[in-house]
Amino acid sequence: MTSKQRLYLSVAAIGTFALLAGAPVQLSAQTAAQSTVAIDDNDIGGVVTGANGPEAGVWVIAETNELPTKYAKMVVTDDLGRYVIPDLPTANYSVWVRGYGLVDSPKLRAKPGQHLDHKAVPAPNETEAAHYYPAIATSAARRSSISASGLIASPKASCPKASRRARRAWSATWS
Repeated sequence: MTSKQRLYLSVAAIGTFALLAGAPVQLSAQTAAQSTVAIDDNDIGGVVTGANGPEAGVWVIAETNELPTKYAKMVVTDDLGRYVIPDLPTANYSVWVRGYGLVDSPKLRAKPGQHLDHKAVPAPNETEAAHYYPAIATSAARRSSISASGLIASPKASCPKASRRARRAWSATWS
């Protein structure tokens, strides 16, 4: 091997090492910064986490009876489990999480302007999961007519990052 080839290999090795050594530090800094949710005085926001980290694609529901009519607003978490329920009228809200393969989380009390994190509660089995989400179908005939019409898409089709638990729950419910 010539000295020129050794030089090229040394530079390549040092460059590769520097790239790999710097990546974890940068990624961990990005994750910490991205898990912070910015909210206004009339928003409720936070992060939903489960046993394996952030829960993507779950519903966060805020509901109140303190207004002239019952008021509810729902949002879906992003890939990092973050959510913001925007532009809420002033009231006390019950806020909880619902999703594929989960049972409803405990309802937490919150007011607009408050940061509220949730822990997702996995369903003990697929039958229990089907009782909570999706609640649209109650009979096999209705399930087959709805899925045949194309109104219900599998979580894999609608959310490429859907978890294995979500796909199993969907299959148990709609197959």
